[in-house]
Amino acid sequence: MNIKDPNIFQMIRAPFFSSILSPLISGTLLAASINHSFNWWGFLLVTIIGLGLHSATNVYNDIYDTLQGTDRINRHRNEFSGGSGLIIQFPHILPKMYWLARFSLLAAFLASVAMMLVISRELWIWIWLLYLLSAFFSKFYTAVPFKLASRGVGEISVWFAFGPMAILIGSVSQNLGPHPLILAAMPITGISTLSILLLGQLIDYQADKDSGKWGAAARLGTGPTAWIYLTVQIILILNVILLAVLLKGLGFLILICLIPYLLLLPKIARIILTDHDQPVTLQKAAGMNVQLHLLFSILLVIGLLLFKLLGTI
Repeated sequence: MNIKDPNIFQMIRAPFFSSILSPLISGTLLAASINHSFNWWGFLLVTIIGLGLHSATNVYNDIYDTLQGTDRINRHRNEFSGGSGLIIQFPHILPKMYWLARFSLLAAFLASVAMMLVISRELWIWIWLLYLLSAFFSKFYTAVPFKLASRGVGEISVWFAFGPMAILIGSVSQNLGPHPLILAAMPITGISTLSILLLGQLIDYQADKDSGKWGAAARLGTGPTAWIYLTVQIILILNVILLAVLLKGLGFLILICLIPYLLLLPKIARIILTDHDQPVTLQKAAGMNVQLHLLFSILLVIGLLLFKLLGTI
């Protein structure tokens, strides 16, 4: 029986787009609340920019994880960690993957050019700084000569791209630069995405170590990385509470995003602290962590939307 080639949505790993949509929408809503207006064209264009850059990141990561051998030796690949493994299953799609990554960067570039028509001139510099840095991260997270994930800075780049950078470009789309409230919100979504990376590294520990992909787990060991995971999640909770306090009034509405943490984080923590070196057991924790990330992302957006509709700054 012939196996069908993967479709575009599989190649760009579309189910993971929540990691970029949440900060883009959150930054947009927060800026719109501050400005008391909403720039629909800005929101549309920043969504194209974000999805284009995230698509390129996902595709390039799969390409270079395959070429550098990480995906080939990963015995514990699953839907929550590691690369997709599509190029291993369908080697002939490699040229198409390169084309798809470049097209995604081009789409984001053209949307960035269009963004210049709908925002203030003094904010143009932010659009291009954020685009260029994001494009750099998208390819060189795994590609030579930089290979950020192999040099101990992969975690920082993931947090920065899906937190501060994504929140800020969402804000810029609404004609607002680094306002104090935007700065306060910047770390949150990046930490949520970082938690997925850290738990994935626990599962992929041996494959990453054997292939020289020196993430936190490969460098520090699975035990310390489990505690790092728990620490960053606690920091996220504190950051959300701080933002709610700074928003004042109905700012408490955003605290609904912490409900999933009450339900899921204790269960995840129990597994990773006791079975941090057991890849099969950790897959259950990784599944719950993805659920946590998705629910948190959705509820954060809902909380900020309610604040936009009902609150005042």
